[in-house]
Amino acid sequence: MKKVEIKIEGMHCEGCSKRLTKVLSNVEGANTVEVSLENKLADIEYDETIAKLEDFYEAIEDAGFEVVK
Repeated sequence: MKKVEIKIEGMHCEGCSKRLTKVLSNVEGANTVEVSLENKLADIEYDETIAKLEDFYEAIEDAGFEVVK
């Protein structure tokens, strides 16, 4: 398992963070996902033999948020 922290812009409410948690949890290979509205971060643990970091970036952007690299 690999753990990453992704900084995210564009979340404005608790609904945004809950929706993003669901979107990221649905990425194949995701194990645990915690999204913090206050810190504008997603902490993700995933199986790197199944998913790539770019899969999570793409899911965030497809959901209408911005990844800060």
